[in-house]
Parts: sequence; C-alpha cells; structure tokens
Amino acid sequence: MSEVRTKAALAKEAVRAIGSMDTASKNASLLAMADALVAEQDSIIAANESDLERGRAGGLTESLLDRLKLNPQRIEGIAEGLRQIASLPDPIGETLETAVRPNGLRIEKIRVPLGVIGIVYEARPNVTVDAAGLCLKTGNSVVLRGGSAALDSNRRIVEVLHQAMDATGMPRNALQLIESSDRSSVDEMLKLNGLLDVIIPRGGRSLIQNVVRNATVPVIETGEGVCHTYIDAEADPDMAAKIAINAKAQRPSVCNAMETLLVDAPFAERHLASLAALFREAGVELRGCPRSLALVPEMNAASEEDWSTEYNDYILSVRVVDGLDEALDHIRRYGTLHSECIVTENADRAERFLREVDAAAVYHNASTRFTDGFEFGYGAEIGISTQKLHARGPMGLNALTSSKFIVRGNGQIRG
Repeated sequence: MSEVRTKAALAKEAVRAIGSMDTASKNASLLAMADALVAEQDSIIAANESDLERGRAGGLTESLLDRLKLNPQRIEGIAEGLRQIASLPDPIGETLETAVRPNGLRIEKIRVPLGVIGIVYEARPNVTVDAAGLCLKTGNSVVLRGGSAALDSNRRIVEVLHQAMDATGMPRNALQLIESSDRSSVDEMLKLNGLLDVIIPRGGRSLIQNVVRNATVPVIETGEGVCHTYIDAEADPDMAAKIAINAKAQRPSVCNAMETLLVDAPFAERHLASLAALFREAGVELRGCPRSLALVPEMNAASEEDWSTEYNDYILSVRVVDGLDEALDHIRRYGTLHSECIVTENADRAERFLREVDAAAVYHNASTRFTDGFEFGYGAEIGISTQKLHARGPMGLNALTSSKFIVRGNGQIRG
C-alpha cells in the first residue's frame, strides 16, 4: 500500500480516539506541543536551514525564501498560536439549535468533528503547526502534504509534535505527514474517498485549481489573493500612504498582501508621485496604467495580465480610476473574493464599498494584512476560504466542524 493510503488509513483509525478526548486533555497536549517547539527550536531551525540552502540553490525568490524561513521569533509566534488555540472555547459538543416538536420529539443540533482532514500546502512550515493545532483541538485527524521545499522543516516539526502527543496521551496517528515529494502523492490524496472527509488546499493558483478540478473528495477552497486597496478622492493622504505601504511591503509573500492599488483621479493628481516615491523606497516595483505613467513616468507599463496576477513579491500594479464606480467594476472583474480595502473619509462611499464588494473580508481605513486567523482572534487559521459554502474568510475552529442532530423520544412512530 502507498505511503498516502497507509497514513490516511492510520489517521482514519485514530478518529475515534481523538474525537473522544475531553477538552482539558486536548488543551494539555496543545500546550505541551507549544513548549516542545520552543525547546527544540535549534533542531527545527537546523532542519529549516537545509531547506533554505536547497531553495537558494534551486532559485527560489527572496519572497518565497521568506515564507519558508524559521527563526526563534517565528517559532515563538507559532507556539503562541498553539497556546491561543488551547485557550479558545472547544466547539465540539456545542448545542446549535434545540426544538421540541408537537409529538414530543426533542431535537438537538450539535457540533461534531469533520473527521479526517487532508491539507495540501506549499512552502509554509508554520502551516504544519497551525493545521495540526486547529484540527486536533476540534477532534479531527489530519493528513498533511506540504511542499517539497519545506520537507526537512516539516519532518522535524512533526517529530517534535509527535513526541509531545505521546507524552500527553494524544493519539499520534491523528497527525500524519506525507513525505513523498512526488506530485502523484497529491493526486492520490484527491481521490481518497472513504479515508479523507475533506481536502483543503492552501497555496497559489495552480495548486488550488488542481485540487478543485481533480478532487473527488469534498474541497474547501482557499483562494489566491489578488487584493486591492482603493484610495478615494477624500482619503487622508498620510493614512492612505501608511495603509498602502503596509498592505504591499510589510510581507508581500502572503495572500492578504495588496497586489493592485486603485487611485481616484483627483487624489492621484495630488499625491500619486509622492506615494510612488515611498513605494520605491520600500523596494517595490510599480507597474502602472497609462494614466499612472503620465503622472509617474518612472513606473513600468502594466499589461492586462498584471491586473489578475498574485505577485507574492515586491511588485504592485497601479491604476488611476474615475471614482468609486470604476473601482468597484475593476474589483468585480479582477478580484479573487479575498480581501479588499477602501481608504476614505467619506462615510457614504465607505459604506457603499463595504456593502457592494463581494469578498471574504472588506476593509475601511485598514490594511488587508489583517485578514488572518491570528489577527482575528482564532489563534491560527487553516486557510482563508474564498468560497461561500460552509466557511468563508479566515478558518478557525468552528470551520473545522460539522453538525449532527440528536433526537430523543419516548416511543414516537410516524403515521
């Protein structure tokens, strides 16, 4: 039997054990995992360095290397995410609805685990810990298939987590890592009906579309982030600059980073040149529409492809628009339903933007970089869902649950 099928079967067998753990026991395990990550940080960083060396030799960009890199501060942040997950209420067993029917049947709807969750992701070793913590807290088993670029990091992280699970009585088989770097291992996961209950892809467009188009296992789609910031004519210039620079340059390799800046023409005429200078100081390459180029000739010309590109890099497309309607039209055409922002002091236009933009998260006067499970108070996230069924936006604990009805009677039969 293949590695994928073998490990998925082990995860399936562990569902009953992990699902029957009480909240205190699960939380104790999560806290032990957090402590173990910090205690073993030197060995994790050493494994990560081998991944980084291989990535540099293979020509990974600096932004992708940044996504891959671990250091003591990032490991502490990952551990803190586990601690936050442990501190959150356990949704399993929560009563969602109750009703008593005229015939005396008492019907209760409660939260239950999804079962076995498969997660396919790219070079983000923090996802290994976030996914494990969220799935295990909600009584789910999890089968992880990370990108080959992070294999050494992921292998060591899972070894450390398994040691903590063993020490605290959590079934280690509930956490599985697929170590094969062959693409066939992903393709096999997509067809594991009966072993996997759901698959969640987390990564770029090609990965997500491969999963969505080819999976027979149900999929929760997390989307790429072609995120926009629209600066309205009535925006405060200082606030607009701070938000825009943060949204693009604070960490450009992540899905909630801004990829396109839309600027209302009156604001652009007054401030686009100085804003462009700030982007250049931050190391951002600007690709502009003809109207942008007329105001800032130093920009490169944007192509049609740029408007739909998730760069994950220090590159930003810029378009001058005539008001809110044109900005909304652009977002409808090129947006990926992820995160969108308006910067304005005009309350009516802000409310219209918030109401009309179709996205998982819509912002007024705040950076799109906040679309994140940690920032939203979920401790971590399994991904950011851009679909509309079951879950949308940063997916925390509740998104990893289903429900069932418990019906209590005293001999009722249907006539």
